[in-house]
Amino acid sequence: MPKKAKPAANGQEEGPAPCKQMKVEVAEGPFPLNFDSPSGLFESLISPVKAETFFQEFWEQKPLLIQRDDLALATYYQSLFRLSDLKSLCRQGVYYGRDINVCRCVSGKKKVLNKDGKVHFLQLRKDFDQKRATIQFHQPQRFKDELWRIQEKLECYFGSLVGSNVYMTPAGAQGLPPHYDDVEVFILQLEGEKHWRLYRPTVPLAREYSVVAEDRIGRPAQEFTLKPGDLLYFPRGTIHQADTPPGLAHSTHVTISTYQGSSWGDFLLDTISGLVFDTAKADVELRAGIPRQLLLQVETTAVATRRLSGFLRMLADRLEGTGELLSADMKKDFAMNRLPPYYMGDGAELSTPGGQLPRLDSMVRLQFRDHVVLTVGPDPDPSDETREKVIYIYHSLKNKRETHMMGSEETESHGLLFPFSHMDALKQIWSSSAVSVKDLKLTTDEEKHSLVVSLWTECLIQVV
Repeated sequence: MPKKAKPAANGQEEGPAPCKQMKVEVAEGPFPLNFDSPSGLFESLISPVKAETFFQEFWEQKPLLIQRDDLALATYYQSLFRLSDLKSLCRQGVYYGRDINVCRCVSGKKKVLNKDGKVHFLQLRKDFDQKRATIQFHQPQRFKDELWRIQEKLECYFGSLVGSNVYMTPAGAQGLPPHYDDVEVFILQLEGEKHWRLYRPTVPLAREYSVVAEDRIGRPAQEFTLKPGDLLYFPRGTIHQADTPPGLAHSTHVTISTYQGSSWGDFLLDTISGLVFDTAKADVELRAGIPRQLLLQVETTAVATRRLSGFLRMLADRLEGTGELLSADMKKDFAMNRLPPYYMGDGAELSTPGGQLPRLDSMVRLQFRDHVVLTVGPDPDPSDETREKVIYIYHSLKNKRETHMMGSEETESHGLLFPFSHMDALKQIWSSSAVSVKDLKLTTDEEKHSLVVSLWTECLIQVV
């Protein structure tokens, strides 16, 4: 674990603190990581640090360095992505800008060396060898099955999108200038060695990416070299830069990132509109008009400020009294844009219902629980002026791995819509290991059967 730099008498850091090296014993077998569950995967990823310790002491607080001299783990990490994989990937068809960036750090700035159109391996290798350029491969989980497997489990664990980039840098070179990111970062060192310098944040838990001038960051708070099998975590906002030491082989590492746009502020923005809408239906004060010419004022008046403060207190009281909080977009966006469940073969179990059709006397259970989101919102097509609430069930079973985290690519939502009266029955299915169809809390047998058939058709439940 990295230690804090010791303060000098003037309050300034004396220099980089040495990092404590942690040893880990990896279990026998082809996969040193535990894929039995999302929590098992994360705990094996940060082993020997316990998840509870990680979230209490490091998450969103300070970097964690885990250095592991373990051949099995290093070999597994190297299998995730190698420089030599680029030749076959180029044959599959990858493009500059979308899939690959070629860049160098020159005088504290990022210099992009991309060509136009399709990437040709010989040109890419020439830039790497002769121009000492870093190759950045965007979202390799679209091509590499084991990274898909890891990131899909991590999306289940965090409940947030998990992206990745691979960086390949020749000896004695640096690809990116000092900067900070708006994501929580996990670095896995795959090939060679990478020399890292971390600096104290100027913007803790930053909400955007930013390059920072070298003369503004001071001396490193931590400085160390990663080797294959090592892991480094640091929070968003942590200023960092990395280079491949001279005289050694190239370095390859993968940056796995998460929690972009997942702060309390983001959640408040997402839920406040629904809270205001519901409160305005019940309280005439919120439906009253604003003062004449308020929108023409250069500055908000004191009267308007007091009025809005009162409304905010009213909304807080309503929230505490009802406990109802509706997500407008975050849940749907997560379900639409995340990875589908990892599968081997053709994935027919994700698109074609299996087993027998549920009947009234059937016992059913929810499947792919970690890939299903249930939320409540207004009816998109109300039959009258009163917009009644309905239940939306979104899932990622039919999402396309090939477009994961590729923001410009079109995505579509997959799921179902039910009347709000079905909420208790859905909660029964969600909270039980198995439930009898005839015991569902709905008025008629027809409603019960229709509900479970709809879920079965989407591959969300199975008969047990």
